[in-house]
Amino acid sequence: MTTNPKFEAALALHRFGFGPVAGSIAAIADDPRGALLADLERPGAGRVAAANLPNSGQAARSLFEFRAERLAKEKLAERAKKEAEAKGIVVGAADDNTMKPNGDAQPPNGESAQNQQNQQPQLPALLVQNEAKVRIEAAVAAEIGFVERLVWFWSNHFCVSADKILSMAGAYEREAIRPHVLGRFVDMLTAVESHPAMLFYLDNGVSMGPNSVAGINRDKSLNENLAREILELHTLGARTGYSQDDVTRFANVLTGWTWIAFGVPNRGGEFVFVKRLHEPGEQTVIGKSYPDTGVDQGRAVLADLARHPATARHIAHKLARHFVADEPPLSLVDKLAKSFIDSDGNLKELAKTLIAAEESWTPARTKLKRPSEWITSALRLTGAQWVVGRVTSGQGLLGEPLWRPGGPNGFADYESAWIDGLSQRVDIASNFAGRVADRLDPVALVETGLGPLASAETRNTVARAESRAQALTLLLMAPEFLRR
Repeated sequence: MTTNPKFEAALALHRFGFGPVAGSIAAIADDPRGALLADLERPGAGRVAAANLPNSGQAARSLFEFRAERLAKEKLAERAKKEAEAKGIVVGAADDNTMKPNGDAQPPNGESAQNQQNQQPQLPALLVQNEAKVRIEAAVAAEIGFVERLVWFWSNHFCVSADKILSMAGAYEREAIRPHVLGRFVDMLTAVESHPAMLFYLDNGVSMGPNSVAGINRDKSLNENLAREILELHTLGARTGYSQDDVTRFANVLTGWTWIAFGVPNRGGEFVFVKRLHEPGEQTVIGKSYPDTGVDQGRAVLADLARHPATARHIAHKLARHFVADEPPLSLVDKLAKSFIDSDGNLKELAKTLIAAEESWTPARTKLKRPSEWITSALRLTGAQWVVGRVTSGQGLLGEPLWRPGGPNGFADYESAWIDGLSQRVDIASNFAGRVADRLDPVALVETGLGPLASAETRNTVARAESRAQALTLLLMAPEFLRR
């Protein structure tokens, strides 16, 4: 490991944070590892200021009401149209070009189009946009960024999708991930699996015990999605000793874990255990029997899964892969797994072990930043003003739309999934540089953003660029800036 303190400081900010801001490499050069550990001890670490944001239940109820009101307006409009047609009044005689194929009104001229662009987004978009703004602000403004990176890691590990549960995606991260990011894994696991967003995302609301009152009366049975993903993705990992019978029995345990209907005033969208959906009786999961104690039967299984050695190994490997290398050193995985077990899943201790391990500080920077991390690094480096819609659009164009993974396994955390998108990053970097480069000195930014990480080739390439915009584009696309 290099003994250059500024090298280690720059490495720390890229590998464990979101990249440097002006002066941050020098600010932590005396003790880079201590700076990372201090980030874990900040009061309120992991939390965000979100007093004006609705909780998940409030968001779900407001979206339900919005859609109900919109449907009522559409029905009234259709009713009025039929009444007019019955009276012989011609409806819809305006230029057909004013309507899009999907029925959304098109502005008839440029001035109206501009007015429409300046209008406040409707509620569904606002729910995601407001949550995204708070999340991006926390990452861009972070002094170090280590805890925020941990939030992003765990949010992706326990992912849900706004494509399926739009109203709750952001609130879920605030409610189930952030409060526990430096706490105990069992508490995060329990919060995640009982959150209505996860229950809705993995269809547990339609799961009924075959011998439950509801299952008998409605001739319906289990949905195994939640149980399977908890075992395969959230805890033990794939092919780690559980059987299909374990999945089925665990799904029986989790029957009755659901939410109050979104349209119910004051309580809609909140977690509820419904006994008439719950499969009665004792269940055996991975060799251990759990008596029927209602909702506590599921909590007991989760508690044991959280302490299982396979869970420790699975989490350790994912954490090492995320921060250090696609194929992390086995010795690092061993250290993290031991820390997880010895501390009873204390996630702060796990993070400390990651920082203390020499394997975490290898000078070889092989991890390709995911699109969201790269965009955040660029915003931090330049100090540019940003608009939330433009940032999230950029993430989407690069294949990582915020809170919209392609499946319950989350966004991929290895290079082959993202390397083909580098040409698109060039386009985004060029567009971004064209807007902000006039007030920046790209040569100076090489020191700010890379410092001793910058190769002579990168320094020369930036210095010889034909314009500031080209120089900034080249810096943002330099291998040292793309990797951590």
